[in-house]
Parts: sequence; structure tokens; C-alpha cells
Amino acid sequence: MSSTTLIKNNNGVTQVPLQAKFLGKRCVSISGEINEESAVDFTDKILDLNLESNEPITVLINSNGGEINSGLLMYDAIVGSKAPIRMICRGKAYSMGAVLFACAKERYMLPNSELMLHQPMLGGKVSGNASSIKSISDSMLETKKKINKLLSKHTKKTEEEIDEATGFDHYFSPEESIEFNLCDEIIEFSKVIDFIKEVEW
Repeated sequence: MSSTTLIKNNNGVTQVPLQAKFLGKRCVSISGEINEESAVDFTDKILDLNLESNEPITVLINSNGGEINSGLLMYDAIVGSKAPIRMICRGKAYSMGAVLFACAKERYMLPNSELMLHQPMLGGKVSGNASSIKSISDSMLETKKKINKLLSKHTKKTEEEIDEATGFDHYFSPEESIEFNLCDEIIEFSKVIDFIKEVEW
């Protein structure tokens, strides 16, 4: 169930979806699973805000990750946005979520938030003949190289360093995230409020 809030206008008080009010403040959320539906919804909002102006967009992320292809669509929207994206990790950004976080123009974490990186993983039970399984394996290796290359670009680490860091479920505290150049700054929640309040509703 989506949350709502009340806003005052000339006609009195109107109830609006909370996400709509956030969008009016150039604030978008990435929450829950990253999939085709959430990726298209996110890119639609980024496109709409870019059509409106080139002022910064605040993205709040709290996600366990999800589908790589869907995540790469969101990645393209973030790096291709003419309006600079400031990403704030509130809680966690795991797997594909951490990749999205790392690629933003400005990257902030709340003091008790966390990032996690690992290699691409298969979901469900894998079945098929030797040729099909080899094809899946080859595809995953190519995807791994692609993700490592993207992370290398945004962290300035070598692909070998990224490969080593993602060889297991690697959890990063805010301080470790800064050290690995996944994050720019640790901020308090009050700073998030300031970012969003600076935009007139």
C-alpha cells in the first residue's frame, strides 16, 4: 500500500501519494527488488525530471539488488542523465543496487547503511545439456567482466582489484565504501532533508 501525505493549496488540503510529492521535489526512490517493472518506472521518472530541468535529482536507494539487465537499464539512465544524480544509500544497496549507487555523480551514505558487492549469480535450478550449461557459464563470465569494467570506471580501481573484491559477498561499511571509492561522503539524515527541501514544491 502506497503512503500518502497532505498538502495545502488554494482549495484547502489535498491528499496526494507521498511518491508524487517526492517527485515534485526531484526525489526518486529505488527500493525493493530491481526488475523490469521497477527499472522502467525509474527510467521514466528520470526522463520526466530531465525534461523539466537540469537541476540535480536526489535518488534514495534501499535495495537487495535484482536482475542485471534491468539494473543496467537503470545504470544507463543514471549515467546518461543531463541532470546530475545524487545517490543516497538509506539502509542498504546490495549487488546490482551497489553498482547503481557507485555510478552516481554524487554518492552519500547514512552512518548505518551498507553496500555489498559480489559476482553475478544464477537464480533457481540450472538444468540442460552440457552445451547449454556452457553457454550460460560463458554468458555469466561476460556479464561479470562487464560489471567489473563498470565498477572499475566509477571507483578508479583496476578490474583485477574489483574481481578480487567481488569474489565473495563483500560487505562495505560507509567508511570502507569511501576507502574503496564506492562512496564520496557519510551524511546525517538531516542533510537528506536539506537536499530535498531546497527544491520548491
